[in-house]
Amino acid sequence: MAKKDNRDDLPWFIKLFTLGDRFDIQDFFDRLKKSVLEFFILVFGVTVSFGIEQQGGESDNRHDGIENLENLREEVDKMIAYTDEYIETIDWVYDMFFNQYERWEQDNDSIYIDFMPDDEEPDGKYYFPPMANYTQRMPFSPPRVNYDAIKLDGTFRLLPKEVGLKMTDIYDGTDLGYLMENTTSIEARYVNQFIDRVGNKWVYDLDIVDLDDNEFWIKNRRYIQKDKLIKYNLFKRLELWEYDIKEQLQAYKQELVESTEMLDSVIAIRDSEIEFIWWVLNPKD
Repeated sequence: MAKKDNRDDLPWFIKLFTLGDRFDIQDFFDRLKKSVLEFFILVFGVTVSFGIEQQGGESDNRHDGIENLENLREEVDKMIAYTDEYIETIDWVYDMFFNQYERWEQDNDSIYIDFMPDDEEPDGKYYFPPMANYTQRMPFSPPRVNYDAIKLDGTFRLLPKEVGLKMTDIYDGTDLGYLMENTTSIEARYVNQFIDRVGNKWVYDLDIVDLDDNEFWIKNRRYIQKDKLIKYNLFKRLELWEYDIKEQLQAYKQELVESTEMLDSVIAIRDSEIEFIWWVLNPKD
């Protein structure tokens, strides 16, 4: 009688490929196919899970980027409002000091006194010396909180190149740089010259120097008229306002308006896109 093969007597490498006591080629290939299939299912599952997780992070970043663009759009509106208010202020200040310059040579003790309507005053007018406010400055500094917060976080990747360049220009461009310089260091030069003149000459030539006192300007009208340095200083500051700052403000506002149109277009396109797993579909494409 033939001796029955025992699985325990089989070599270890044979046991790996057969379920029975003997090595079976068909059984080997069946188990191999099963193992390969299970391996690919496992790899595919892990890959898909990782891809979905990664895509989820990218999707969150994309939504954050769109929200940042909308916040940036709101900030540009604030910049336009700020610029409009600044233009209005500059126009008012320019007119006041231009009228002062035009009256400079008149033979009238009240040429350095102006007025504005005020119902609380006895005659409905508030009288004041414009030159007392000559040291006041208002550097141009539009809001830029959102831009500074997002310019390094990748949000600009959602913008076409020309739109990204436009946004960089209105926040960090040379035109804005010149405007800010003119309303800070350049204008400060004229203000400081006026302050130095008053402190180094007027205080020695006049009994009392009180620029806020209407009577000071009335009493010393002839002396002030003869101070050609002060008049020339006023002339140069008026030129700065008229031919540099006011024109730059108008040009900058136009740049801001153009940027809002560009941002509106980009945001509308991004909002119309449909996300499907790994793909972002644009129905307009």
